[in-house]
Amino acid sequence: MAVKFECVPLLKSGAWHISGSTRRGEVFNPSTGKVIAQVPLCDAAETAAVVESAAQAWPAWCATPAVERARVMFAFRQLMVEHFEELAALITREHGKTLAESRAE
Repeated sequence: MAVKFECVPLLKSGAWHISGSTRRGEVFNPSTGKVIAQVPLCDAAETAAVVESAAQAWPAWCATPAVERARVMFAFRQLMVEHFEELAALITREHGKTLAESRAE
């Protein structure tokens, strides 16, 4: 019986999307050698669309006052603090580091 893994979505135009590609790359836990996730292997058109959506967002971000951009970055920092242990566990799983090394990262 084959195990089905969740495929990592794409962030495009501020929303998460499932890739239209049927090709997948496997993400391995280097400590166990087991597959822990899949990533889409997007074609050129899908890649270009995601890059273009990022390029379209850039002018608005540049026009945002520095104080507001700082607020966004501090909010992002707060989310990282709130999810610190989850992030450390994810780094450990994906990179084979010890939990202490992942926390330091």
